[in-house]
Amino acid sequence: MTTFTTRSHTPGLPHPVQDAQRVFRAVLDALARPTAPQFVNAAVEPPTPLGATVGAVILTLCDEQTPIWLDAGLRAAPEVGAWIVFHTGARIVDVPAEALFVIASSSETAPALSELTRGTDEEPHRSATLIIDARGCAGIDDLTATGPGIREAAEWDGAGLPAGFLPQWQANRALYPCGVDLLLAEETTVRGLPRTTVLTGTQQHHLDRRSA
Repeated sequence: MTTFTTRSHTPGLPHPVQDAQRVFRAVLDALARPTAPQFVNAAVEPPTPLGATVGAVILTLCDEQTPIWLDAGLRAAPEVGAWIVFHTGARIVDVPAEALFVIASSSETAPALSELTRGTDEEPHRSATLIIDARGCAGIDDLTATGPGIREAAEWDGAGLPAGFLPQWQANRALYPCGVDLLLAEETTVRGLPRTTVLTGTQQHHLDRRSA
């Protein structure tokens, strides 16, 4: 386990109770309405390269009982881990499989979903949430999302998802009720992809509809 010394830190949420409630509601709405962006009023200034939206989500969802994994880019800035530990009391772990929150500073640095803890049949909620900083990320494909929280279907370009993500997600969804959930944090919004969401390429979706 990596440890960080306490030093001078940038502030956390300006109004901890009210701000955390607003961010928590945005995250809940993002997971309840997959792929639809939800506004996050992230009035925090975490140490770079940690984004403000990611930082606000971490401060809202994590506490002293939460193991967190940071990618190499975030670990290269020790003040990032120190800021998280100072404001949440969370543990920074060295292996993605040991974390309940896995933080990637870009789509390229996100670990494979198969490397993350997926919960158990008895405790499916003990699975990881992958949070990717999707600021400035381009779309990867024309995707169609269906499932709970989506009326009929939602078209989306998958901005922020890693390359080769679709087969990983299909394997992840097959594990339901176990499986990883995903949050994509942009400049001022967050998108959710819960394990219940079906994600297909748009071309395949149209082929399936014509053959039905």
